[in-house]
Amino acid sequence: MAKLVRDKIPVIIEKSGKNARTHIADKDEYERLLKTKLVEEAAEFSKEPSIEELADVLEVVYALCDLLRIDKKQLEEMRRKKADERGAFANRIVLEEVH
Repeated sequence: MAKLVRDKIPVIIEKSGKNARTHIADKDEYERLLKTKLVEEAAEFSKEPSIEELADVLEVVYALCDLLRIDKKQLEEMRRKKADERGAFANRIVLEEVH
C-alpha cells in the first residue's frame, strides 16, 4: 500500500484501535510519492472542488518546495512573472485550433 500520508495519520489510525505499519521514505522515494500525491490530490479536487481539497493540493506543493529547496516567495514571484508575461487564466480563453 506504500502511500504517503500526513504526519499525524499513523497516530489517528492507532487511536482508532488499528495498527499502522509505516516507514520513513528516503529522498528519492519521498519525491516520487509527493509527485504521485500531487496528481492524486488534484484529481480529488477535480471530483470535489472545495477549499479543503484545494488546501490539500497546496500542502503537497509546499512539501515539494521544501524538498526541492524552492522558496515559497520565489514560487509566487515566478507565478507572477509568468502571469505578467503570458497571462493567467482569468479570461477563460479556450484554444481550439492553431493553423
